[in-house]
Amino acid sequence: MKKRCISLYVENQIGVLAKISGLFAGKSYNLDTLTVGETEDPTVSRMTIEMTMDDVTFEQVKKQLNRNVVVIKVMDFSDIPIHKTELVYIKINSCTEKDKNEIFRIVNSFDHLEIADYGKKSVIVRYVETEGKVNDIIDLFNKTFINRIEVVRGGSVAIEAVSTTTR
Repeated sequence: MKKRCISLYVENQIGVLAKISGLFAGKSYNLDTLTVGETEDPTVSRMTIEMTMDDVTFEQVKKQLNRNVVVIKVMDFSDIPIHKTELVYIKINSCTEKDKNEIFRIVNSFDHLEIADYGKKSVIVRYVETEGKVNDIIDLFNKTFINRIEVVRGGSVAIEAVSTTTR
């Protein structure tokens, strides 16, 4: 089993997300993340899909996607240099002033970590980084503010690197 990342150009139409996700569900394949958004061309959307599967199953998935009429192009990012990041929001509830000071200290210690919103009793931080770093920051906040965090993760987005030294 290996973690895989693919990117699809698909027609930007109603029901395309359901068709693509239904293809995976119909075969009982699990997706780790699926992110979709409109491209520079409003008639085309781009999907980034991460999944964990063996080589044979992955080849079947790529063939099935290539046969789908709404799919314009399939790109396998598994073994090429890419730039890939993930977005996470972490809401810390029931904050005291001491907690807020600790949150601000943590935020100032990490690149790409910032305060998105705050109120009298809650603070929301935003982090855009690699999956591993996102996992680490969630662990840090979970250990520091036990049973007081809410986590909302977006799926990864990826693009092929321009230089061959990036991974």
